[in-house]
Amino acid sequence: MADQGKLTLYSYWLSTCAHRVRITLNLKGLDYEYKAVDIVKGDQSEPDFVRINPMKFVPALVDGDTVIVDSFAIVLYLEEKYPQSPLLPQDLKKKALNFQIASIVSSGIQPLQNFVVVNYIEQKLGSQEKDAWHINHFNRVFTALEKLLNGCARKYAAGDEIGLGDVFLAPQLYYVIKKFHMDMSNYPTLARLHAAYEEIPAFQAAVPENQPDAPSI
Repeated sequence: MADQGKLTLYSYWLSTCAHRVRITLNLKGLDYEYKAVDIVKGDQSEPDFVRINPMKFVPALVDGDTVIVDSFAIVLYLEEKYPQSPLLPQDLKKKALNFQIASIVSSGIQPLQNFVVVNYIEQKLGSQEKDAWHINHFNRVFTALEKLLNGCARKYAAGDEIGLGDVFLAPQLYYVIKKFHMDMSNYPTLARLHAAYEEIPAFQAAVPENQPDAPSI
């Protein structure tokens, strides 16, 4: 188990779930120890990690004797325990919008791009079909998000302050744009938000290539 006096994040550099937790930790100015779990090599099945997360997923957060193994739960835990730089506004309408965005990303697209699912698709149908699977679901979810945000004039997704919705949306946009070079012309609001996130230091520090386990190029 990790140092009792310091937060420990078990992470994989490319994981969008871990990415959103890294953003949250950075926004709140929290110091943490980064422990890499290489899910491609199978580190998630090592006995030491399985004791932390029997589901064999990243991220996992250890805070003393508290272990949390779901990114949504981790972010809400950090929000409750560390109220600085709050991610949820008091305004009920804005709060609901933040929760909707986060939920759409975490339930509408995340399970379909899970490493286990994508590997299964590739094994059964091949790489081309795997990529088509990705793009199909990205387009479906981004169409819904673009309509939900409805060309918002706000600085960020749900207001002029960074919120929970941004924390979930940013890694997904980054992944799609950087890895798949997806044409975002049909999603001008999402494209604008992606550009805004790239200017924020806490978001910049959390991107995959800035993690200690990212491969050297």
